[in-house]
Amino acid sequence: MAEARELTEAEKARRGWMSLLAKAPPARLAELWEARGAAPGFGWLRAPEVGGMMVRGRAGGTGAAFNLGEMTVTRCALKLSDGRVGHAMVQGRDRRKAEIAALVDAGMQGVEAESLRAELLAVLEAEMAAAKAARAGKAAGTKVDFFTMVRGED
Repeated sequence: MAEARELTEAEKARRGWMSLLAKAPPARLAELWEARGAAPGFGWLRAPEVGGMMVRGRAGGTGAAFNLGEMTVTRCALKLSDGRVGHAMVQGRDRRKAEIAALVDAGMQGVEAESLRAELLAVLEAEMAAAKAARAGKAAGTKVDFFTMVRGED
């Protein structure tokens, strides 16, 4: 088996925004994208298509990998008029979300990266972090602490 190579900073950053886009709520992503104005001109390299992929898991996160099941995904690839290429793969059958994610991916590779980061990615990240904290707070309210009382027989 080939050894895993260390990712560059650019690859780590791209993984981060691709993950964020894939997890983003579709309606909110579309709202933020449309607030930016007109989309850039592009052509499809691969129009959005729905398919399935195998999801793998590991017992305890560290055990041997096993096939957990299949999930539906939509993927696409596009090329902006200036030559930049964007890719996307999102869970479910949402072709529009995949298109927007690919447009953002292509945009993040150009001069508009900082404005995309500030107006779209940072907003999504903050909203998703707040939602996660709210879920954690709600779950913490149901936490039960178990303890053992010492019996006097020792």
